[in-house]
Amino acid sequence: MQYRIDDLVTLMARLRDPGDGCPWDLKQDFASIVPHTLEEAYEVADTIERQDWAHLRDELGDLLFQVIFYARLGEEQQRFDFDAIVDALVRKLIRRHPHVFPAGTLESRAGDQSRSEAQIRESWETIKQQERDDKAKGGVLDDVPLSLPALSRAAKLQKRAARVGFDWPETLQVLDKIEEEIAELREAIGRGAEDEIRDELGDLMFAQVNLARHLGVDPEAALRGTNAKFSRRFAHIEDAVEASGQDWGDFSLAELDALWNEAKTRGL
Repeated sequence: MQYRIDDLVTLMARLRDPGDGCPWDLKQDFASIVPHTLEEAYEVADTIERQDWAHLRDELGDLLFQVIFYARLGEEQQRFDFDAIVDALVRKLIRRHPHVFPAGTLESRAGDQSRSEAQIRESWETIKQQERDDKAKGGVLDDVPLSLPALSRAAKLQKRAARVGFDWPETLQVLDKIEEEIAELREAIGRGAEDEIRDELGDLMFAQVNLARHLGVDPEAALRGTNAKFSRRFAHIEDAVEASGQDWGDFSLAELDALWNEAKTRGL
């Protein structure tokens, strides 16, 4: 026997049963499970980046359970249920893929397969903007979630502003902006102005995210990759220090840097 999505929905209902459900699950609400949702999403991303395919299925299941949990809470409060989530999602995806579903139904065929990826992306963004306009939520940036990681939110803000024409036309201009921000940071450091240093450093990071966006690079993924690379190379240094039988303090910075370069040459 293989369990299916309906069984998962039933399981969630049992966990939330006031009579004989799980005490922990019964205590939860929308806000309390948000940290778990974020954690599960990052664990999925981490598993993929490490190409740990053996555990990806389980991590995806943990993330799916978060959706099921929210759906159950919504059903209990008579706001929505899992079927309503699926229905809204399918309708939205059909609407955003007119080149695949030209008649606006799941059964429609003979879409326009001649469109380029850039044209498809442009259409996707236009439709999303129409949806935002229909919601009448206010300004261009109003619905960019505050809860996003800072790098991701910066990219989202910039992308949204670019949609209305507020953007550098050339990538090299973004590089010029980064150099300008570096100069301003140097001046702030020279003055020892702590508040200005924080602000200028933020401006520099924001400009670097903008460069990543112009180059088509996800800044979060780029930094996670660099974090992983740093960890691998530092582990090489740790192994060398341990193998030497000496303490960290016995090594000069030049010697540690030589070990770092050795790790680089080994492709770590």
